[in-house]
Amino acid sequence: MAQELGCKMGQVEQMIRYAYWNSGCDGIVIGLSGGVDSAVAAAFCCRVIGADKVLALSLPTTVTNPADTDDARTLCTLLGMEHRIVTIEPMLAAFRTMPDFQQTPYLLGNLMARIRMTVLYYNANRDHRLVCGTSNRSEYMLGYCTKYGDNAADLQPILHMKKTEVYEVARELSIPEPIIKKVPTAGLWAGQSDEGEIGMPYSEIDTALQSLESHGWSATTPAEEKVLALVKKSTHKRLSAPTLLAAPQR
Repeated sequence: MAQELGCKMGQVEQMIRYAYWNSGCDGIVIGLSGGVDSAVAAAFCCRVIGADKVLALSLPTTVTNPADTDDARTLCTLLGMEHRIVTIEPMLAAFRTMPDFQQTPYLLGNLMARIRMTVLYYNANRDHRLVCGTSNRSEYMLGYCTKYGDNAADLQPILHMKKTEVYEVARELSIPEPIIKKVPTAGLWAGQSDEGEIGMPYSEIDTALQSLESHGWSATTPAEEKVLALVKKSTHKRLSAPTLLAAPQR
């Protein structure tokens, strides 16, 4: 088991190394939320290209739990990454001045995700860096992500890992226990949790995904039916935008 996990981690590092060298960039920038996904992705980047070339940005709002920023700071100290905190509240305030602006959890959450990715890409453009994504496979398959927000990136080191696998890798990478044990949250509003919003625990989601993938995406339990419905509903998030642009003729 440990050997298999080590092999999988080696493949991730090889992918990051290839993407980085092939890009000709000078570093990587990553959004660090204080959660386990971004912690694991950041740790991989530091192992591959060196912590001195990785910039971690925490991008809080007024609803961000201060403990998450503290955990991000602790991780950066542990790994040796540069850490900057940039509040996105002034940017949200600018959007609130738009005519007919409406503020619902759904609209505001997507707006936060896209603002954060804009900040990451600004820093990447300025410093000639790649943007590292932090999405896992469980959330990606269920569509629990924002188009051109948290699912936008130049490389995605953990996109193939289900959430339960991310936890296994986190322990192998010696990610601090407070980060591993905290309740997963996108930090969209006070008390928000990912599992609460999705309506299922990650263990159940991953078990259902594994079964669906093994049986031709045919559901046999209520949990699998719910997961399959979410997978189908979010298909558009995993596809390129429709276009009539033809492939080049050879």
